[in-house]
Amino acid sequence: MPLGYGERAKRILAAYLPEYSDAELEALVSASYGKNFDTEAIAPVRFTDDRTGYLELWHGPTSAFKDMALQMLPHLLTASLKKCGEQRGVCILVATSGDTGKAALEGFADVRGTKILVFYPRDGVSDVQKLQMVTQTGENVGVCAVEGNFDDAQTGVKKIFGDRELAEKLSERGWFLSSANSINWGRLLPQIVYYFSAYCDFVNSGRIKCGERIVFCVPTGNFGNILAGWMAKEMGLPVLRFVCASNANNVLTDFIDSGVYDRRRPFHVTTSPSMDILVSSNLERLLYFLSKDTERVAGWMKQLSDEGRYDVGPELRAAVRRDFEAGFCGDAETAEEIARVWRENGYLIDTHTAVASRVLREYRARSGDGTPAVVVSTASPYKFCDSVLRALGVETDAPGTELIGRLERATGTSAPAPLANLAGRTVRFDMCVAPEGQKRVVEEFLG
Repeated sequence: MPLGYGERAKRILAAYLPEYSDAELEALVSASYGKNFDTEAIAPVRFTDDRTGYLELWHGPTSAFKDMALQMLPHLLTASLKKCGEQRGVCILVATSGDTGKAALEGFADVRGTKILVFYPRDGVSDVQKLQMVTQTGENVGVCAVEGNFDDAQTGVKKIFGDRELAEKLSERGWFLSSANSINWGRLLPQIVYYFSAYCDFVNSGRIKCGERIVFCVPTGNFGNILAGWMAKEMGLPVLRFVCASNANNVLTDFIDSGVYDRRRPFHVTTSPSMDILVSSNLERLLYFLSKDTERVAGWMKQLSDEGRYDVGPELRAAVRRDFEAGFCGDAETAEEIARVWRENGYLIDTHTAVASRVLREYRARSGDGTPAVVVSTASPYKFCDSVLRALGVETDAPGTELIGRLERATGTSAPAPLANLAGRTVRFDMCVAPEGQKRVVEEFLG
C-alpha cells in the first residue's frame, strides 16, 4: 500500500534528524501536514498526459509552495532551540518576492518565543500577495514594504544578519535573529521530501517503473527549490536532470549555459514576480557542493558583490551541466502557455508554473528528450488572477479580490478558501522604507 505524504516525510527527515525520536518526528509531521492543507494528498501530482505531471505544491494555507516548508519550520526551530537550551527569543527576518512572506507569517504567527518581520518590494508583488501579508493576524508579526526590488530587500536583510554590533544589542534585549528564507537549512529539508513524493506518485500511476529516471522542471528565482531537488538526487532519487526555468530575469539561464554569473543587466518586473531575482542566494550552496572549495566560492561571491559577475571556469561549468539544463520565457510566452494548457487539458496554472511548463516544452523540442517529467507547480492560479485572466482573454479592470470571483466564473473552478476570504480583511501594516531604513525597522520592532 502506498505511503501517505506524512509517512514519506518522516522517512526522509529521519535521515537528517537522527537526534529526533520517532515520536518527535511524528509530532513534527502531524503538526505540519494535516487539516491546514485542503487535500489529504498534501502534494498531489496532476497528470496531463502519460509523460507529464504537475506537482501541486499550493494546497496549504497560503496557496503557495512555501507552505510545504514553512508550516514545518516553526515547529522544527522551536524544538531545536529547546534541545539546545536556548533561552533567548528568536526573531525571524524575511525578505520576500511574494510567497515566502505570507507563508512565514502564517507559520510563525503567535508561536511562543518568536517574532517575525517581513520585508517585501513595494511594487514587486501581486495585489493578492500584498493583501495576504498586510492583513496578517498575530501579536508577534510585522510587515514592511521596501522601496526597490526584491534584491534590494534581500541585500538589506543580509546586511542586518552581518551586523555584529546590532546582534550584540539585540542579544542584550533577549533576542537573536534567524531566517525563514531558503538560506535557512530548515527551509530546504522539508522541500526535499516532495521530490521523493512526486516520484512515488509517478511510479504508483503506472507511468514509470521504480528505478527509471525522470526530469523535473522547476520555476526558479533564489535557487532554493531546485537545490532541494538536486539534494534529493544526491540521496539517490532517480533523476536524469533538472531544468531550471526562468522568466525575463534570465541570469540563471545564462549562468548554466556559460558558467558566467552576471547580474549587471536590466531588472524586469514580470507577471511571475516570485522569480524577479538577479542574485540567487542558494546557487552559492550548489557551487560549494560541486567544488568543495570554500575559498574559491567566497572569492566568487566577493566578485559578485564588488564587480557584479564571476566566472566558475570550464570544469565547474561542466559539473553544473551534468545535472542542469536551463531556459527562460517572457510574459507573452507565459500567457500563451496558460491559455494553451487550459485549452488543451482543462487545467488552470499560474504564471510561475506556466514559465516552467513552457520551458519544459522548449527543452523537449530542443533536445529530443522524451523522458517523463514533472513540472513543479508553485502557486495557485488564484494568487495571480489578473495575469491568468488576461491570458484567458478576460477583462481585469477590478481590484485583486474581485478578480478572484471573476476567475471562478470564467473557468468553473474554485478559489482556495484562504484566498476567497481575503475581501474585507483589515489592513494592519502600511509602512514603507528605503533599503537603508530596514535596520531601524528591526530595532524598533524588537524595542
